[in-house]
Amino acid sequence: MNVQSTARVAMAPWLAACTSNPRNQDIGMVSGAIVGGVAGSALTGGSTAGKVGGAAAGTYIGNRIAKEMR
Repeated sequence: MNVQSTARVAMAPWLAACTSNPRNQDIGMVSGAIVGGVAGSALTGGSTAGKVGGAAAGTYIGNRIAKEMR
């Protein structure tokens, strides 16, 4: 996966969560997905599975943290 494809994958959840008034959970999920995807990519040498797994884990963790911060 090249840089442009990675950017598109990282931007997709952000664009999906773009509403006029996003909830904290939406912001947490999108932030977590981006950070998790980047971390997963870095830890696995850029593998697609690492990016997807990191994004999924980041989404879950970001959602949970945002819920707790309410």
